Amino acid sequence: MLIEEGQRVEAGEVIARLDDANVRAQVAQAAAQVEQVRANLDAARVAFGNAGPTFDRSLQQFAAKFISVQAFDDARGGYDAAQANLDVAKRALVVAEASLVVTQRNLDDTVVRAPFGGIVTVKAAQEGEMVSPISAGGGFTRTGIGTIVDMDSLEVEVDVSENFISRVETGQRVTITLNAYADKRIPGRVIAIIPTADRAKATVKVRVGFEQRDSSVLPEMGARVAFLSNGTP
Repeated sequence: MLIEEGQRVEAGEVIARLDDANVRAQVAQAAAQVEQVRANLDAARVAFGNAGPTFDRSLQQFAAKFISVQAFDDARGGYDAAQANLDVAKRALVVAEASLVVTQRNLDDTVVRAPFGGIVTVKAAQEGEMVSPISAGGGFTRTGIGTIVDMDSLEVEVDVSENFISRVETGQRVTITLNAYADKRIPGRVIAIIPTADRAKATVKVRVGFEQRDSSVLPEMGARVAFLSNGTP
């Protein structure tokens, strides 16, 4: 674990490393298989190269009636088999190289990077614990590395009564008041009106954005929004 709560990270920064011993062994095995298939391909090329002149001589001898039909068929069968073996070896190399790419990507995935820049708000795992997208049980299995918040993309989600949603429109100016700073008014605008209603609460969710970055705004804070019409609530 390379992060701590409150730490700022940049996009692509390494935040954790997973145990990669097994994956490195798989990469080594896949690389060895590629080399083996390449050797088989080289042998198939040599065999096909040798089969060509042999078949040409048999063709000339058969035309001059120096060999039997059976002998010519055997020569042609050997040539066709050598060509087929060469084609199979080429395809096997493609498969082996693709397998190596997959295992290499699995190895790359053991290095966990920040998907975007932001502040670490939760460190969910500790060194030595297991991490899985879906917890299979056990106190040492975590479902994530941590939580990163892009502080510049914070917004307010507010439930507006159906009776008043007709007065709200996208781009409308608002005033945001944080519960923690009741005397502070922060300007904002309506980003979007979510086109669905909550039947139980008879409300419609509205997304509100801040017009300017304010360091006092933190994730999960409580806030009240006053929608302005001609500069007045």
